[in-house]
Amino acid sequence: MPTRIRLRPRRDTLHVSRGRTVFACGSDGSIRPDRAREGLFVYQTRTLSRYRWCIDGEQPQLSEQSAVEQHSWLGYYFQAPPECKSANPLQETIELRISRVVGEGMHEDVDVTNHTQKSTSFTLTLEADADFAARDEVENGRRQKGELRKEWHRIGDGEWQWSFDYHAQHQYDQQGDRGIARLHRGLVLRLRCDSEPAKSDDSLSFRIQLNPHQTWKACLVWQPYVEGKPLPVEPCCNALVCSESEWNRKTKTFLAGATHIRTTEAGDFGADVGRVLERSRLDLAALRLFDLDEGSDNWKLAAGIPTYLALFGRDMLGAAWQASMLSLDMSRGALSLLAKTQTNETNDWRDAQPGRMLHQSDTDPLSELNFRPRSLYFGNFTSPVLFPIVASQLWHWCGDKAMVQPYIKPALNALAWADKYCLDDTGFYRYTTRSIQGVKNQAWKDSSDAIVYPDGSQVENPLGTCEMQAFAYAAKLHFSELLWWFGHAGEARRLHREAKELKERFNSFFWMEDVGYLAMAIDNHGQPVKSISSDPGHCTLSGIVEAEFVPRIVSRMMRPDLFSGWGVRTLSSEHPAFNPFAYHRGTVWPVENGSFVLAMARYGLHPEMWRLARALFEAATLFEYDRLPEVFGGHSRDQSHPFPGIYDRADSPQAWSASAPFLVLQALLGIYAYAPMNVLFLDPWLPDWLPQVTIEGLRVGQACVDLMFRRSEDGRTHYEVSELRGDLHILRQPSPWSITADWGERVKDAVASLLGTAG
Repeated sequence: MPTRIRLRPRRDTLHVSRGRTVFACGSDGSIRPDRAREGLFVYQTRTLSRYRWCIDGEQPQLSEQSAVEQHSWLGYYFQAPPECKSANPLQETIELRISRVVGEGMHEDVDVTNHTQKSTSFTLTLEADADFAARDEVENGRRQKGELRKEWHRIGDGEWQWSFDYHAQHQYDQQGDRGIARLHRGLVLRLRCDSEPAKSDDSLSFRIQLNPHQTWKACLVWQPYVEGKPLPVEPCCNALVCSESEWNRKTKTFLAGATHIRTTEAGDFGADVGRVLERSRLDLAALRLFDLDEGSDNWKLAAGIPTYLALFGRDMLGAAWQASMLSLDMSRGALSLLAKTQTNETNDWRDAQPGRMLHQSDTDPLSELNFRPRSLYFGNFTSPVLFPIVASQLWHWCGDKAMVQPYIKPALNALAWADKYCLDDTGFYRYTTRSIQGVKNQAWKDSSDAIVYPDGSQVENPLGTCEMQAFAYAAKLHFSELLWWFGHAGEARRLHREAKELKERFNSFFWMEDVGYLAMAIDNHGQPVKSISSDPGHCTLSGIVEAEFVPRIVSRMMRPDLFSGWGVRTLSSEHPAFNPFAYHRGTVWPVENGSFVLAMARYGLHPEMWRLARALFEAATLFEYDRLPEVFGGHSRDQSHPFPGIYDRADSPQAWSASAPFLVLQALLGIYAYAPMNVLFLDPWLPDWLPQVTIEGLRVGQACVDLMFRRSEDGRTHYEVSELRGDLHILRQPSPWSITADWGERVKDAVASLLGTAG
């Protein structure tokens, strides 16, 4: 692979983020009002809409700027002093150094140094303004109307305050949802420096005199307010790497307690895999919404940066499920939040019905003022059916009845919602929106043009994708097993029976024998949509597909029209509606490709598993920081395309892209936890490009284990238990949900494992 390729989504904008805050600046480190994507965004609201430092009325030249950590940024600028006669300002320089740390607002430290041998004087100016707009308002040029007040005054010796206070309200009547919504947001600058600033409408100016090699300093703390409540800001100056803040303490605690993974450190591809996995650990930690913490082991993930710094039910659940081997903190956070926000009312404006679970909860002005329903919006099928799956997964990893018990009733209510409102006379689950601003497509592919007929035309609602049926099947099957443990035998039998019946209907209707693949969906006329897409990959993972069909499905997925070389495309490149840049009509999504790798492992399709797993890790190394973005282009990997194009609006980091590498590794190692019986199943199949993996601190129930996996020359993968703390039986055999081993093989492997000879 070429080693010089480095791709970055949204390459014209740099994002620094923590908590609910994103600082988005241009390549020069400033915010210009004509750049719609830039600003200091807090709770999805652009507070600062203009931000630039100048020396004597000109922006100094940029030496270099970069993010330091996800939450911090550093920029160096230079300019010749007024009396300098040199044509090269680098020879006689005034240096402007700016360090920024975000969360929840921004802490900025400014240092101006005279790197000449002469005294000099000049005017340093900060141009700043605020507008409190939603991102959509900025991009579309339409605004909700409110009142913005600005005040400036001294608050102490060497300290000043500049405040921006915004009030807005909206009387709404949306499909019977009526009321008056109010918004109160604010931003306050607390400035400390030795020079008294001169204040004009939208700027602060400082007259500075510096002797040779003297430095002038200023500290600026931009503290946001939400509904009159001040939000915490980083208290330490120059905290680019670390500080004693609560954010850093919580992040360190999580990273120390999460599973550690090491790969081969030599200069081979295993080292690349290790960097991707470590970046994924850091990115998941960086997406934590600290304001929603419920203790150190129950926290919530934002979906992504910069667009989706909010709650998305399916994203939280999907990412938490994929990252279970890393930590259960995210699963507990997702389950507890969705249980609390589960609706018990019918509200067409919000696409809500009793038992339905949250799709998204935005905090921008348009949502808070109820111009649109996204402050609490439920229009999604995936969240309610993923909830029982993640609850079951939590049970398998923790084995703690007290921890899982609160989620049983919400899960049953969610499944009851799906049966009542989506399971129709076709025998399949189909969705439609009731909201005038609702999401048209409500399965995992939720863009409005995602579901298409073979001729490229749009499929109208109500429709049901094949993976919807698969998710419902897996939810009922897995949750029925959990219900047996909790003494709900009747409910368990019912769900198991319904899952079995759905599987029979599914294979009869969706299987296309002539192409050896599954139909994409069932349309509003009850007919199959026979487009070739990625959706059937989810069906193989769920187990809803008859085992005899799976090798043909996987073989079809890995043909060049679907497999780009970097991953499986969302839509075949031979389809009339294919577009390698379109959100769900030809791009590659790491989140679903991670699931496909696990599906291949489940059916013992190891060569295909290795090929797709390597493609994903190689794709990650193309991107800045070895980070998989939300989505990337579906271009074929060949000599004319050494890297794929970029979906321009992709979030990066993004939660369920950051979690995908852990699911891939779990598949390669055949890890399946069953804490209720203190058992860890292992069925490792390492490829030649990843000959060694060490897992430290893997938690199963109350036990903690360190494992080393090594591939031998004969291709067999062996493992050693380096250290075991607590009661845990480690068995070498496929998981209980795998179909690759018969009863005799399971007994043989179990006995060998218990005798200590399975490694």
